[in-house]
Amino acid sequence: METIKNPVYIDVLIPLMVIIFIIGVGVVLLYQHFQKNLFIHKLKQETLKANYHNDLLRSNIKAEEEERKRIAQDLHDEMGAVLSIMRMNLVLLEQQSQQTNVSLTPGLENVRKLTENAITSMRNISHRLMPPQLETFGLVKTLEAVARQISESGKTVIHIHTPDQMPDLPWGIKLGLYRIVMELINNTIKHSGATQVTIDIHSSNEQVVCQYTDNGKGINKADSGNGLGFKSIEGRINAMNGFFEIDTVQGHGFKAAIRIPLVPLQNEGV
Repeated sequence: METIKNPVYIDVLIPLMVIIFIIGVGVVLLYQHFQKNLFIHKLKQETLKANYHNDLLRSNIKAEEEERKRIAQDLHDEMGAVLSIMRMNLVLLEQQSQQTNVSLTPGLENVRKLTENAITSMRNISHRLMPPQLETFGLVKTLEAVARQISESGKTVIHIHTPDQMPDLPWGIKLGLYRIVMELINNTIKHSGATQVTIDIHSSNEQVVCQYTDNGKGINKADSGNGLGFKSIEGRINAMNGFFEIDTVQGHGFKAAIRIPLVPLQNEGV
C-alpha cells in the first residue's frame, strides 16, 4: 500500500514545486522590473530637474543681459546727451569769458575737463555693459581690440590666436564667450601677476573651443570654485550646455579649456 501512495505523493509534489518555482521567478522578475522602472522614473526626474535648472539659468542670464543693454542704452542716450550739452555750453562760456577778459577761464576749464572725464567714464561703462563692437565686428575683432588696449599698458601682453576664416557665431554663444573671456582676463590682471596671456579660439561644425593660458602664479585647483568669477563662468557655460575644465598648479600658471556646442539655444540672449 505504501508503495502505491509514494508515487502519487511525488506526482503531486513535483508540479507544486514547479509552480512555486515559477511564482518565485515571476516575483523576482517583477521586482527587477519594478526596480528598473523606479530607476528610469528617478532618472527622468533628475533630467527634468537639470533641464529646469538650465532653463532657469538661461532665463536669468538673458534677463541680466537685457537689463545691461537697457542701462547701456539709457546711459548713452540720456546721460551722454546731457553731458555733451554741458560741455558745449562750457566751451561757449570759456570763449565768452576770454572775450570779456573776465577771469573765469581757469574754473570753466576745470569744469569742462571734469565733464569730458564724465563723458569718457560714461562711454566706458556703457561699452562694458554691452559692447557695441561685439555685434558690429564680431567676437574676434572685439577681443583683439581689448587685447591691444591691455597690451599697451605694458604690464600684461595678450595674444589672440584664431583661424583665418573664423565663422560668425550665434549671438548667444558670442556674447556668453565674450563675458567668460573678459572674466578670465580680469582675474589674470587682478590676481595672477601674469605678463603673458594666450587665447586660442577655433570652431568646427559641432562646437567652439577656447583655450586660455597665462604665465601667472596660478591658483589652487581646489579653491577654483569658491570665487564669484568662476561661479559666474560656470553658470554661463552650463547655460550654454558647455564644458569647462581648469588645469592649474599654484605657482605654475593657469590654463582653462571651454567647449560650447554649436546648437540652437532655447533663449538666444544667453
